[in-house]
Amino acid sequence: MYASFASLFSLPLKVTFLQVSTETGFEAYSQILFLVAMVGAFYFFMIRPRQKRQKEHRNFIASLKEGESVVTVGGIHGKILSVSETALVLEIDKGVKIKVDKTYISHNPDNPAKKPVA
Repeated sequence: MYASFASLFSLPLKVTFLQVSTETGFEAYSQILFLVAMVGAFYFFMIRPRQKRQKEHRNFIASLKEGESVVTVGGIHGKILSVSETALVLEIDKGVKIKVDKTYISHNPDNPAKKPVA
């Protein structure tokens, strides 16, 4: 045990020197341009579509009315009995009512054009 611990300190040291960049101006700008293009692609393929889906979901939630059928994020199907600012009362069976937060409404099953929010 002591021999292996002592061998850690006897490792040869490797000395590295800083390398001076010999890039021309075009090479430096091309790297910056590549980085900007990657950030732009990330924005347009990842961030922007998510913001669009969130905006559509907010508009869907704001347009909910009594009598519509909806599906919750948990998969519960129900009919809206009443709407308040932050919650809905759903009837999921005859005489069975539940109160659900509006943000947990996924989609309207009667409208096949609208896709469920992921």
